[in-house]
Amino acid sequence: MLYIGVDLGTSAVKMLLMTADGKIEKIVSKEYPLAFPHPGWSEQKPEDWWTAVMEGLKELTSECDKSQVAGISFGGQMHGLVILDKDDNVIRPAILWNDGRTTKEVEYLNNVIGKDKLSQYTANIAFAGFTAPKVLWVKENEPENFAKIAKIMLPKDYIAYMLSGVHCTDVSDASGMLLFDVKNKCWSKEMMEICSVKEEQLAKIFESYEVVGNIKADIAKELGLPETVKIIAGAGDNAAAAIGTGTVGDAMCNISLGTSGTIFISSKEFTVDDKNALHAFAHSDGNYHLMGCMLSAASCNKWWMEDILKTKEFAKEQEGIEEKLGENNVFYLPYLMGERSPHNNADARAMFIGMSMDTTRADMTQAVLEGVCFGIRDSFEVAKAQGINITKTKICGGGAKSPLWKKMMANVLGIPVQEIESEEGPGYGGAILAAVGCGEYASVEEAAGKLVKVVGEVTPDPELTAKYEAKYQKFKKIYPTVKELF
Repeated sequence: MLYIGVDLGTSAVKMLLMTADGKIEKIVSKEYPLAFPHPGWSEQKPEDWWTAVMEGLKELTSECDKSQVAGISFGGQMHGLVILDKDDNVIRPAILWNDGRTTKEVEYLNNVIGKDKLSQYTANIAFAGFTAPKVLWVKENEPENFAKIAKIMLPKDYIAYMLSGVHCTDVSDASGMLLFDVKNKCWSKEMMEICSVKEEQLAKIFESYEVVGNIKADIAKELGLPETVKIIAGAGDNAAAAIGTGTVGDAMCNISLGTSGTIFISSKEFTVDDKNALHAFAHSDGNYHLMGCMLSAASCNKWWMEDILKTKEFAKEQEGIEEKLGENNVFYLPYLMGERSPHNNADARAMFIGMSMDTTRADMTQAVLEGVCFGIRDSFEVAKAQGINITKTKICGGGAKSPLWKKMMANVLGIPVQEIESEEGPGYGGAILAAVGCGEYASVEEAAGKLVKVVGEVTPDPELTAKYEAKYQKFKKIYPTVKELF
């Protein structure tokens, strides 16, 4: 049988067709516009997503045996606010995850309602990107639209609804709304009251691998697909990508070195740290996960190389650094755009410290790469303090293409760092969820165990790990010392 994974991103939707044994047959991508109606605002039209998905599905299945398509599932951009009226028409453009208009609402939730109560109700505190502050913004600034709301949905769930006719969401994506009781996997009555939302305005909750319904007859006819095609709930992009890297089960870890950086840790037990330094969300495998997000990771290196050194020779600049690992006296704070995990400080900024007359260009380059590793280690330490024993990690993203950076990461964390064969992220995770939902595999863990292949591993060197331990102990004192300067 064939399974379709739909990755609804911020700039494009990427769809892939996967066989039962995990082979990717075809990938199709369709772009759509992103609007910035005011400074700091970020919106998209859900209708544009739907048009792109339908065009993409037609192209994706144009050369295959359509009778073999068994299921469709999703990975998608999280936190976006999609609101529908009583006739299921979109009321206004979706307010996206990277929209910054809700400063006032976030301050109200964190400081008036209180972080302790938010954490008690949802296992998380308010961030500008989350969905609940956006609901409050619409209530305050667009009361006529707020009065029309019949359904509050997330981006990928709007596509699932258009395909199946079911107003649905999954536990991992719902976790990022600040309306969801993560521990008990249900809508939070307290948060609904705070946001003036009724439960019938929220979607039905599913585990990520559960079937929400079959494809609608008219859509099946338009696509030339059988009406037996199942629509599976899917997951938020990070949780879907975690499936694609095999980060499922207990104490599994994945680090992504993209523009931003994430450390994603799966856990069979619900856990939340007392400072809410990490997001505590439900995972797409039926369990839970902790996630730390650095706002600048590979983008630190890109900035340093292209904007400061005026070069695109990334590999050349890293030559010779390997011989000096653990010896650098220059430190770099990787907070070019503020920081989320674990400091949650939008005003934090990057800095170099420790230069002397003999500091070289290579020392500065090394410090940038090490600073990102130390920033990931900050979140890693929070997870360890919760009693999670992490013995190895996968790594993906653009930064993972650097052998030097992988070696640094393995020794800064003191655990093996593994590379995987396929890096198709949320789309691949979505296709795996579709296969599980259709009964091809008994569980997400089984599917990931069989389909995700490790193709390389960097193991830490005890002597170098000891050197980096000493360096990290210095690094972690810098931010608290300079925090007042921000």
